[in-house]
Amino acid sequence: MHVSQSCRHCSQPVTVVMADLGATPVSNDYLRPEAVDGPEPYYPLRALVCENCKLVQLQDFFKEDDLFRSDYAYFSSFSTSWLKHCETYANAMIARFGLNPDSQVVEVASNDGYLLQYFKQNGVKVLGVEPSLSVAQTAIDKHGIPTEVAFFGSATAQGLVDRGVQADHMAANNVLAHVPAINDFLDGFRILLKPQGVITFEFPHLLRLMEQSQFDTIYHEHFSYISLLAAERMLDAAGLRVFDVEELPTHGGSLRLFVCHKGADYAEEPRVAAARAAEDAAGLDDIDTYRKFSESVRRVKRDLLKLLVELKESGARIVGYGAAAKGNTLLNYCGVGADMIDYVVDMSPHKQGLYLPGTRLPILSPDQIEKDRPDYVLILPWNIKDEVMSQLASIRTWGGKFIVAIPSPRVL
Repeated sequence: MHVSQSCRHCSQPVTVVMADLGATPVSNDYLRPEAVDGPEPYYPLRALVCENCKLVQLQDFFKEDDLFRSDYAYFSSFSTSWLKHCETYANAMIARFGLNPDSQVVEVASNDGYLLQYFKQNGVKVLGVEPSLSVAQTAIDKHGIPTEVAFFGSATAQGLVDRGVQADHMAANNVLAHVPAINDFLDGFRILLKPQGVITFEFPHLLRLMEQSQFDTIYHEHFSYISLLAAERMLDAAGLRVFDVEELPTHGGSLRLFVCHKGADYAEEPRVAAARAAEDAAGLDDIDTYRKFSESVRRVKRDLLKLLVELKESGARIVGYGAAAKGNTLLNYCGVGADMIDYVVDMSPHKQGLYLPGTRLPILSPDQIEKDRPDYVLILPWNIKDEVMSQLASIRTWGGKFIVAIPSPRVL
């Protein structure tokens, strides 16, 4: 199938398909009970790669406000491992960059205050920028985090500067991939950041996605899939540069980029060159590397279906854990529904009582697993599998086992 569009960054024609996951509903469009028997829109889910700048990006379908509405259902505070990650980050940034009560920290896509609460606890001034009213209101009400309810970009940044806000430190965790107008978004950081200020961007690393067949992290809310190679090209165009890189275990393998103005005093750390070399060795500047990825996607689908069919034919009861966007991509692409899985459980009360998009599996409380004693639990957010296995350790008392699909389907 021939697909062509202009690159979100460099505007060159984009025609190479890295992964075609068919047509799926939007991964975070959970269905209410009254809508479960009604129609549901499906959209092609294809990841393309720009031959010029190597930015991997979705085929165009949406404006951002179609996806991150006022009732957006993702609340960051329902993963204990993620909260620990954020607390560690805040303490490290305060220590490394000497942040104090006179410093201004701004987080873009601040969600429910999950991160800024740890800066606030240390007496640092904070401001969140969050487009979804439902989660922003939680940040304001629960954590007392001042929050600008807006999409971030050059206009929002300039508006804050005009009101006297400038940032010593900016954080952008797992948001860069969600932005369609990526050049304007990055320009906003240049505008809002003080001359010697620091930005950190965290995002799932494209290199790990490809090495570990993490195709389920491709969904409509993720407009881009980012390597250091592509990120440096985009940041350079915005007048910014990377001076340090950390590799993180979160989300199956992420990068944390430390970014400053081109003219700032920070010397480039050796880890930047090492990260560049790793991507070069993996062929991320070679377009054929992206073309070869499709077969690993198909192999995971075939192997997962084979495993689930064998278990069902042996009489096993299987349920899912985690109403995560990545799980919805996996289930819809693989065609796994109520014929294989009875229901899905999730810790978030905001999702309980709803139904997964596409498969329409009911989302229940994790307590249901203790009541029903299923034989297998398919962990959909495999990136927190250790946390889930600890929470549900009691299933082993009746012989229950866990399944993960990524990087390859297996019983744990």
